Amino acid sequence: LLPFFWFYLFEMSGSPTAERILPSLFQSVTLRTAGFNTVDLSRMSGGGQGLMILWMLVGGSPGSTAGGMKTTTIAVLLLTAWAVFRRQEEVACFGRRIGADTVRNTVAVLMMYYLLFFTGGMAISIVEGLPLLTCLFETASALGTVGLTLGITSRIGLFSRGILIALMFLGRVGGLTLIYAAQSVKKSACSTLPLEKLTVG
Repeated sequence: LLPFFWFYLFEMSGSPTAERILPSLFQSVTLRTAGFNTVDLSRMSGGGQGLMILWMLVGGSPGSTAGGMKTTTIAVLLLTAWAVFRRQEEVACFGRRIGADTVRNTVAVLMMYYLLFFTGGMAISIVEGLPLLTCLFETASALGTVGLTLGITSRIGLFSRGILIALMFLGRVGGLTLIYAAQSVKKSACSTLPLEKLTVG
């Protein structure tokens, strides 16, 4: 609902009310993975483009054709933060406990996606001399396998296109698949390391 109200109230405020509802609804849904656009995205404000980047990175739900980090990943992160604020030992939801492995995988997926997202966007911005927000929009679209563009894809060089191709492949394969592929065979620990308490935040 947040993208819908943003598009309706801010990005399309100059159009009649009846002509704003369907385009706002369509653009808020297509950010998940569809890749269609009925308005000129390059004319949107920086805030609108930033919101679209966030939604493209989140993506859809597991089991669907949508890309991105998946809605369950964000849900586990929010539940983990809530558990920390409430000083709870375990992360729980709807009367069920969420395992520590799931929490670790969630953090790993988040870090991997944002590292690829920012690194790819900054590389394209440096090589092509384009605004960073525009390049981040393209990398978020590629990583989330959405397909939206601000119109720079046809003007960038071979190196930058290679980055987008790689991000599309990594986004389609999925974060957990890459993490599991990079891991070696798990070995049983014969000993436990001493506990180190660190100050964070």
